[in-house]
Amino acid sequence: MDTLLLIVVCGGGFLVAYHTYGRFLARKIFKLDPNANVPSRRFNDGVDYVPSKKGIIFGHHFTSIAGTGPIVGPAIGIIWGWLPALLWVMLGSIFMGAVHDFGSLVISMRNDGKSISEVAAKYISPRVRFIFFIVVFFALLIVIAIFGMVIAIVFARFPSSVLPVWLQIPIALALGFAIYKKGASVLLSTMVAVIAMYVCVLLGAMFPDVCTIGKIGGIPPTGVWTILLLIYAWIASTLPVTTLLQPRDYINAWQLFIMMGLLVTGAIVTSLNGSLELVAPVVRDRAGTDIPSIWPMMFVTIACGAISGFHSLVASGTSPKQISNESDVQFIGYGSMLLEGFLAVLVIICVGAGIGIAYKVKGNTLTGVEAWQQHYASWAGAAGLGTKLDAVVVGAANMLGGLGIPVVAGTTLMGVFIASFAGTTLDTTVRIQRYVVGEIANDLKIPFMTNRWAATTFAVITAAALAFATGAGGEGALKLWPLFGAVNQLLASLALLVITMYLKKKGGLKFIFTAIPCIVMLIITCWAMVVNEQKFIAMSQSSDKSFDGWLLAIIGGGIFLLAIWMVIETAIVFIKGSTNEYGRSI
Repeated sequence: MDTLLLIVVCGGGFLVAYHTYGRFLARKIFKLDPNANVPSRRFNDGVDYVPSKKGIIFGHHFTSIAGTGPIVGPAIGIIWGWLPALLWVMLGSIFMGAVHDFGSLVISMRNDGKSISEVAAKYISPRVRFIFFIVVFFALLIVIAIFGMVIAIVFARFPSSVLPVWLQIPIALALGFAIYKKGASVLLSTMVAVIAMYVCVLLGAMFPDVCTIGKIGGIPPTGVWTILLLIYAWIASTLPVTTLLQPRDYINAWQLFIMMGLLVTGAIVTSLNGSLELVAPVVRDRAGTDIPSIWPMMFVTIACGAISGFHSLVASGTSPKQISNESDVQFIGYGSMLLEGFLAVLVIICVGAGIGIAYKVKGNTLTGVEAWQQHYASWAGAAGLGTKLDAVVVGAANMLGGLGIPVVAGTTLMGVFIASFAGTTLDTTVRIQRYVVGEIANDLKIPFMTNRWAATTFAVITAAALAFATGAGGEGALKLWPLFGAVNQLLASLALLVITMYLKKKGGLKFIFTAIPCIVMLIITCWAMVVNEQKFIAMSQSSDKSFDGWLLAIIGGGIFLLAIWMVIETAIVFIKGSTNEYGRSI
C-alpha cells in the first residue's frame, strides 16, 4: 500500500474517531460537565493543584504519557508485519487506549484528583486498593530505575542531544516564570521558547562533545547520568508543577508537533518521488525464526502505541490536578491518546518504509527489502533498545532527507526528540510515585511520609537502590525489565476494571464500553504473563541464568496472583450490585 495513502487513512481515521466515538463517550457515557467544580480549583495549592490552560495541560499530559513508548514498541512490533501492527495501533488506540485514558482522567477528577489505586477502594474494595498500590509502585519503580539508564544510552548514541536536552531546563523555567509570574502572552512566550529550543539543538549539533562525560570515581557514564537524572527528577518533582515540569513538557510537546509535521511532510515528498515504499512484509512468516507468537506477544510489545497502563497513572496523577474545566477532558484524555497512536503510525512507516531508502551496515549501504531484513532478521537482534532506536532514527532521517535536511541534522533532531521524551517520562513518573507513596502513607497513618519531600526522597532512593543493585553502571533494573511489558498492560486491564465498576454504579449498560476492552486486555495480558512465566522457569534451569529466571518467575507469578485476586474481588462486587465508598454492597 502506498505510504502516503496510509498516512491519510490513519490520520483521517483518528480525526473521525475523535469527533464521533470520543464525542459519544464525552456526552453520553461520562457526561462531561463544564460547570463541575474541578479539583484544580477546589484544592488549588500552587504546587500540585493548579488550574491550567487547555493547550498547556494537553502538552504536559501528552508528553508524559508518550515518552519513548510509542517509539520503541511499534519499532519492534513491526517484526510481525506492518499490517497487524498498524491494525492494533489503530483499533487499540480508538476503542481501548483512548477510552482507558479518558475514563481514568474522568474518575480521578470526580474523586478529588486521587490516583486510580485510591479510587479502586471506593468502587470495589479497600483490599483491592492495596493490591493496586503494590502493582503500581512496582511498575513505577522499574520505570524510574531504568529510564536514567535509557537516557544515558540515548546520550551515548546521540551525543549531540545532550546539550539541548539539558538547556531545555532553563528555557522551561523562563517560560513558566513568564506565563505564571509575569502574565506574559502564552502564544508569544511559546514562540520564543520553541525558537530558543531549536537554537539549542543547533548548538548541540555544532558542539556534540561539549557535555560528554567519562568514568567518575569508578562509576561509568551510564551510572553517572543515572545519578544526575535522579537528582534532577527529585528537584522537578518537589517544585510547583508550573515552575519546571509542566512548562518543560509543554515545549517538548511543541517539539513533537514540529517533528511529526516534518515526518509527515517528508513522507509526502519522498512518496511523491517514488522512493518511500513499504519494504516490511504485510504479515511476517515466522517459520525458522526465533520470533515469538503474535498472540499474545505483539499486543504487549507495542504497548503505548495502542494502550498502556502507565497512562492511567498520569491520568490519575498529575493531569487531573491541573485541568481547569471538565469539558477539556475529551481533548486531553481521548485526543492525546489518538495523537500518540498517530505517532506510532509514523514510527511504523519510518521502520517499515523509511529504513528501505538507505541502511548502512559495516560500510555497505543496503536498500529496499534487503535493508529491512538485515535489521529484522531475528527477534534477538531487533529487540534491544539500541537497535530499536537505530531503526527509527535511520528511517526518520531518510524521510527528512526528502526535505533537504541532511542526515546528520535529521539524526540530531531525532536524538534530541527521543532523549527529551524519555526525560519527561522520568520526571513525571517520580512525581506520580511521590503521590502514590503519599497516599499509601496517608492510608497507613504515617504522616511524615505524606510530606512531598519525604515521599519524593523515598521514591528516588528506592529507584536508585534498584538501579545500582547490580553494580555502578546503574543497570540493575534490567533484571526486572522483562516483566514490565506485561505488568504495564495488566495495569491497563485493572484500570479499565475500576472504570467499568464506576460506570456500573451509575446504572444502565454504559459499563459495556469499558468492560469489553477490559475483558480483551485481561485475556491477552494473563496469556502473556503465563507465556512469560514459562520462559522464566525455563531460564531458571540454565546454569548461568538460574537466579534471574527464579527472580522473574517469583515476582511475575506474585503479581499475576494479585491481579487474579483483584479480578475475583471485582467480579463478586459486580455480581452483588452497587457499592458504597467502602466497597460494601448496598
